[in-house]
Amino acid sequence: MLVVLSGGGTAGHINPALALAEVLEDRGVEVRFAGTPRGVESRLVPEAGIAFQPFEASGFNRKHPLSLVKALKLISHSTKEAKRWFAEIEPSAVVGFGGYVSIPVARAAEQMGIPVVVHEQNSVMGLANKELSKKARAVCLTYECAKEGVAIPAATQVHVTGNPVRKKVLLATREEGRRMLGIPDDALMLLVFGGSLGARQLNEGIAALKSELLSRENLHVVHITGPKELDRTTAELALTEEEAKRWHIMGYQDRMGETLAATDAIVSRAGATSLAEISARAIPALLVPYPHATADHQTTNARAYVAAGCAEMIPDAEVGSDKFAQLVFSLIDDEDLRAGMTAAAREQKTADAASKLADVVMGAASSANHGLQ
Repeated sequence: MLVVLSGGGTAGHINPALALAEVLEDRGVEVRFAGTPRGVESRLVPEAGIAFQPFEASGFNRKHPLSLVKALKLISHSTKEAKRWFAEIEPSAVVGFGGYVSIPVARAAEQMGIPVVVHEQNSVMGLANKELSKKARAVCLTYECAKEGVAIPAATQVHVTGNPVRKKVLLATREEGRRMLGIPDDALMLLVFGGSLGARQLNEGIAALKSELLSRENLHVVHITGPKELDRTTAELALTEEEAKRWHIMGYQDRMGETLAATDAIVSRAGATSLAEISARAIPALLVPYPHATADHQTTNARAYVAAGCAEMIPDAEVGSDKFAQLVFSLIDDEDLRAGMTAAAREQKTADAASKLADVVMGAASSANHGLQ
């Protein structure tokens, strides 16, 4: 059995695809990946040891009609190229994770009778996945509410699988993480993380609480500022040599699996990948959704997670307020609160999401009676 995965544009589309690939390969399935030649997937996928096939694709700007013409031409061209590729490799199924490149890849599969499975990571479905869902064999969701307002045919299977998380996040141990970060095993660790690009509002809000946070003698803060915010935040914190022993500031951390494994509590954005990893590790959380995300989907992501009892949430505009401080200190001071969040997060069973998605994909592939045309 050979399965083609497709997605592009952001790591949020690529990481769950790579998590699925790990499970499929463990089950003896051959995996290929179709993405754009210059997107982040062109680096991440080969690094994961998966064969990568590039196809051109682009979005469009509604204010510039000519950009739509260009986008449609690229889709048409890449659909033909994908059909030629499929004729050579004969995939059993195609899985789209979002991003414009998945449109021609899935369209080629549809035209050749190859089953298409869609996976949506967020609580609000993206444009590409909305298009793919119209003819997909199955649509897999992280949040059930993502199907609202989407034209999914009655015959299409809809599954709530969760958002797959990679093995390196799931298998890292607390001991490995504490050793890597230089934090004692018996210390309480708070992780502050604004996403790969950082979050100035979050950095400033936490920096303002420095003195009170460090007054907790057993607390270590691991503060990932984002590369562009490191110098500014470092200057704002003005850590003494003694303070720097318990306030670990860095611009970026490429070993998030170990970092999350070491964490007792987290203050974070609510992007799809971040939230899936927090859930899979069952980390008590205070979520600060990025307010300018498309359709405010981070707020919707966070709202569903908070409703399940796994976290608290505060709007970005209230970071720095008395309420923000109260929520941060409740998170680190109230052991019962953290225990309740951890128990609720484990009930989400996010660690099983990749296996659930693999079941759907392999079912679509094995039950399909299709032939290349």
